[in-house]
Amino acid sequence: MIRVRGTVGAWPVDLQIELDDQDWAALARQASAEPATTAAAAARPSGDDPLWSRAQALLREAGELEGPELLAALAALAGSDQAGKRLLVRLRHCDQVEIVQRGEAPLYRWIAQ
Repeated sequence: MIRVRGTVGAWPVDLQIELDDQDWAALARQASAEPATTAAAAARPSGDDPLWSRAQALLREAGELEGPELLAALAALAGSDQAGKRLLVRLRHCDQVEIVQRGEAPLYRWIAQ
């Protein structure tokens, strides 16, 4: 049995998961089938992603954009709102981008030369 206790926001969480021997065996097979380092490397975006390069170029050429405006441009560039949001998250964590909180919308600035 696995027990998880804590909170999600203000809500208390007390979760118990019971696994029988077959479930444990299946979980062990899955864990040994793909090492964690391989999974982490697969989840990490590659540096030669053309869409990522275009997203960076979009902000670099604009200099700065407010969050909603940048999200709309990224969604149009990527072809969907979900893909645009992923690019926005990547920009948020990019070393070349500075985020200034102004009012309700953050301002994204390209700071690298």
